[in-house]
Amino acid sequence: MILTQTPEPLLAHWTQSMQRSVLRQMIAVVSRPGILSFAGGLPDPALFPTTDYAAALSHVLATDPKALQYGMPYAPLKRHIVQLMALRGVACTEEQIFLTTGAQQGLDVLARLFLDPGGAVMFEELVYTGAQQVVAPFLPHILPVSTDLAEGMNVDEVAAYLAGGARPSGASPAFIYTIPDAHNPLGVSMSQARRERLVELALAYNVPIIEDDPYGLLQYGDWRLEIRDWGESPISNLQSLPLRALNDSHVFYLGSFSKIMAPSLRLGWIVAPEALVAKIGVVKEAADLESSALTQRAVAAYLDAGHLPGHLARLRGEYGRRRDAMLAALYRYFPAAARWTEPQGGMFIWVELPEEMDAAALLETAIAQENIAFIPGHAFTVPGRHIHNCMRLNFSNCSEEMIEDGIKRLAKIINYEL
Repeated sequence: MILTQTPEPLLAHWTQSMQRSVLRQMIAVVSRPGILSFAGGLPDPALFPTTDYAAALSHVLATDPKALQYGMPYAPLKRHIVQLMALRGVACTEEQIFLTTGAQQGLDVLARLFLDPGGAVMFEELVYTGAQQVVAPFLPHILPVSTDLAEGMNVDEVAAYLAGGARPSGASPAFIYTIPDAHNPLGVSMSQARRERLVELALAYNVPIIEDDPYGLLQYGDWRLEIRDWGESPISNLQSLPLRALNDSHVFYLGSFSKIMAPSLRLGWIVAPEALVAKIGVVKEAADLESSALTQRAVAAYLDAGHLPGHLARLRGEYGRRRDAMLAALYRYFPAAARWTEPQGGMFIWVELPEEMDAAALLETAIAQENIAFIPGHAFTVPGRHIHNCMRLNFSNCSEEMIEDGIKRLAKIINYEL
């Protein structure tokens, strides 16, 4: 006999304030027919390397039965990642590479490694929503710092927090989280001077930095990757070095194949001190034992075939043109009182509208009247902070023609509201 009148199971205390992120909620909206979406952080599926990856996957299934078995992290893939890191200006070894089920899992694993319940973490006031979701079960004390739209994270505020003690007890934060290149949601890249000072502060106060770098290989502007073989010298035109290039003891680097190949691969990596890799492995095992052996081998086979340099060149060319198209349309149609970032890479442009505008209300109007979606800026704020007049626009998942049309229609609504 099954009793139907029973109380609901008691959930963990932290779930009382748990909410689905605005970004994930928007998936249902943007999937409606006819919606022109600047909302998601989506690569264009038309640019996925489907043919070459299918060939790599078929080769692995035909030649390697271990691809469908439990197994150790795939060493040939680690070797490729070492070469990818060299392209980012980072020297590391296979022993410092830890494979994850996407960079999001890497962030989760590192948060569990460093953060105690009720501990402190340092975030920028506008931060990738996945970072907030990862730390939510720990009910942490969040230390917010501002972000300059020209130079990135305000390291003077970081210094002030650390010098004064992050909590009444004087304890430092468990870690500092940042996206130095093509920040999500702001699109800004941290200046080299601020990178160097941030690392100096981390060392002085013994605080680890989690460097999230999903867009480091998607840079536009004058940045070019003209290389036929991973064995050639790294690119010489990097505008700024990753934090991990400045320090290998306190910077924990997160990389991912989601934006440079395809999100559904769910394959990423951590670059960490070799001495901590075993502990990271124990934390990951509790989540999913291991990342897909099949995917690891298939991606390695794709890289073995030498497809990635040409694929990256295609992505950078196409996304760079789309970024330029969106910036040109913003200059052409948006009101003079608005301002926006001009990202060197990534997928996002951050727009600040006149103070009297409400981006959340504007979103409702844009969807109802013009079938256009974006993410209002408040979706990215940490607790205790609020903004009402900002929006994040994604340029990677629409053609140049769609971008021109969509920005023009969105501007029409904004100018009417003004």
